[in-house]
Amino acid sequence: MINIEFKSIDELQNAFPDEQTCINHLEQLRWNGIIVSPFDTNSTVYKCNNNKFRCKNTGKYFNVRTSTLFDHTKIELRKWFLAIYIVTLENKGIGSLQLSRRIEVTQKTAWLMLQRILKCFGFENE
Repeated sequence: MINIEFKSIDELQNAFPDEQTCINHLEQLRWNGIIVSPFDTNSTVYKCNNNKFRCKNTGKYFNVRTSTLFDHTKIELRKWFLAIYIVTLENKGIGSLQLSRRIEVTQKTAWLMLQRILKCFGFENE
């Protein structure tokens, strides 16, 4: 699933039918099978329940969202993927109100997502 160019929103949603598929995809993109702790890159990592991991040296728990634009949000990854797809398709940009309608979240949530996506792509000052 890495480096797939989706031709439509339907293709994107079919490729990522549930949250676990999104998590698996992110784990593959981020770690490619070798999980590294964001707290101590030299530490041993233990796999725990519910897609969580534990850093042996720091004792901290983390998941694939930790230290990414998805960190500290309860927004499901499917909505994040959809928002990223929509934002990157729009030539003239998209407002948070329009994004909120398209991905069915509140305007406040869409604004947060939009800010993080734009910052991630290096457009935070525009």
